Amino acid sequence: MSGAVNSRSGDARSQAERAYLTLRDRILTLELPPGSPVQEEPLTRELGIGRTPFREAVKRLEGESLIAIYPRRGSFVTEVNITDHALIADVRRRLEGHAARRAAERATDAERSELDDLRALVTDPADGQPTIMDVDTRVHRAIHRCTHNRYLETTLGQYYNLALRIWYLFFDRLPDVTDHVGEHAELLKAVVAADADRADRIAVAHVDHFERAIRQVI
Repeated sequence: MSGAVNSRSGDARSQAERAYLTLRDRILTLELPPGSPVQEEPLTRELGIGRTPFREAVKRLEGESLIAIYPRRGSFVTEVNITDHALIADVRRRLEGHAARRAAERATDAERSELDDLRALVTDPADGQPTIMDVDTRVHRAIHRCTHNRYLETTLGQYYNLALRIWYLFFDRLPDVTDHVGEHAELLKAVVAADADRADRIAVAHVDHFERAIRQVI
């Protein structure tokens, strides 16, 4: 009996995680634009999940400032407050540098090999490879994971997501996106080489570059 209960519990957790990742990515890529309702019935039907895991996912996204829940009105994608961008960048400037430093110090050999593969993807993109935005996301999340600090990874993930949504919002107006993502090549090279000081400096400069680029178009 306990095995059946654990199985149902695990399935619910799996459904909640799937709902979270699907909703998160749709919000970040503006498929669910700022201010739009998060409609439970059509989304649970589309995802093939129950209401409880869906609501758990929505609650989690509320905690990450991507969804706002209003009593008797429902759930909505949060608006993008562009004045928050400088505040987000202020946090990321400190934490991304620290994360790059820790990744350079702590990444395993297998992780360094993975990061080196990502560096090759950045420096020599081929047809059919992930988009610029996808590559940027993969690089950041890989470095966060290589810190081997789940608290740092979780915190940075939240702030990166907020910055990423702003990037999607202004993507068509940014003139040097390819150069911005190309900066990852040197960052990944420093992390793979275990050069913590250089990795820290490059990560901070990368956040600064992004913050300036956004500021120029708003």
